[in-house]
Amino acid sequence: MTNEVNDNPYQMALKQLDETARILNLDKGIHKILAKPKRVLTVSLPVKMDDGSIEVFTGYRSQHNDARGPFKGGIRYHPQVTIEEVMALSMWMTWKCAIVGIPLGGGKGGIICDPKKMSITELERLTRRYAYSISDIIGPYTDVPAPDVYTGGQEMSWIMDTYSTLKGDHGQPGVITGKPIPIGGSLGRTEATGRGLSFTVREAAKKQNISMNTATVVVQGFGNAGQFAAQLVEEQGAKIIAVSDTQGAILNKNGFSVNDLIKFKKENKTIKNFPGSTEVSNDELLTTDCTILIPAALENQITKENASRISAEIVAEAANGPTTPEADQILYDNKILVIPDVLANSGGVTVSYFEWLQNLRREYWTEKEVNDRLDTIMTRAFEEVYQAHESYNTNMRTASIALAVNRVAEAIQLRGIWP
Repeated sequence: MTNEVNDNPYQMALKQLDETARILNLDKGIHKILAKPKRVLTVSLPVKMDDGSIEVFTGYRSQHNDARGPFKGGIRYHPQVTIEEVMALSMWMTWKCAIVGIPLGGGKGGIICDPKKMSITELERLTRRYAYSISDIIGPYTDVPAPDVYTGGQEMSWIMDTYSTLKGDHGQPGVITGKPIPIGGSLGRTEATGRGLSFTVREAAKKQNISMNTATVVVQGFGNAGQFAAQLVEEQGAKIIAVSDTQGAILNKNGFSVNDLIKFKKENKTIKNFPGSTEVSNDELLTTDCTILIPAALENQITKENASRISAEIVAEAANGPTTPEADQILYDNKILVIPDVLANSGGVTVSYFEWLQNLRREYWTEKEVNDRLDTIMTRAFEEVYQAHESYNTNMRTASIALAVNRVAEAIQLRGIWP
């Protein structure tokens, strides 16, 4: 972690908004509205643990803006969750939804906990307590949560069941997305973030005149998004030469088989000590000579300290906020094309939107339909951001946020300030 003021993700998000407002000559009143979440709820969550003791956890739900539609955004379980992080992520979700052109706004939730140290029964009691505590501000037409860091289909199932029971004891699948298929989940949802990122990488490679068949790729973070991103860019012809997870980082310049890495991680809970690999530090991983770098871990990984040593031609952000504003400028000056998080990883929220639509209509699409629709939306969004980046003569992040802010500001102005 660096000493930059932007270690605070909310301050980072505000700085990005300030820069965008300057470029757009944004109305000052609209700027003030967009700088603050509409609502931030903090909840105290008493939970009886398996040993009979009571622990009190803290949870948050930030609802940034709903001018274009219901709030949408994940719920993360992590020891380092902060209210500032949740507020920033909800703002970025607003931009994500606007960039890909789906009629939703930004929300985000989190609980300060370490799920790795909790049993399945403790996690269920915590999740249901949280769902109960936020039930008055979520709903199919109000705020539709989803999985995020260390949450998945099981937690979403508990939240749906708790909400449905509280609101009338009939299944309401539209209250949340990222659910298992048997209770209203969408085909293609699990792979959506990585798949959407792979589409943007494909389009960026065309702009940079890069052949995917000769591209080398480094993936920082081998969780859901990182695994599927690696798998899908490998299918496009690229070679994965380095990966990392929370236990360490490994390198093999001759390339890895992603399927073998996934199998090894399932069996060993880590990619560390994968046969034929060399162990490297996180800093060495990020600065490894490669064509495409995919940060898929946590915030603030690419900073002013290491940005000048990054050699990739394309940085595709699967994680949220992995690059600080100072680092952004260094990468831009070095002619490295950054596909920013608000575009690169928006495949997840796009397929969440598809799931929500299917739930509301009580109809379900084939996986091919889901993937084809995702390809269409991500390809169009990348092209619109790239054109904005050329038009404004700025980096892709500022261009993408400018595109989003314009769309959200227009919705606010058309709806008006009332009463």
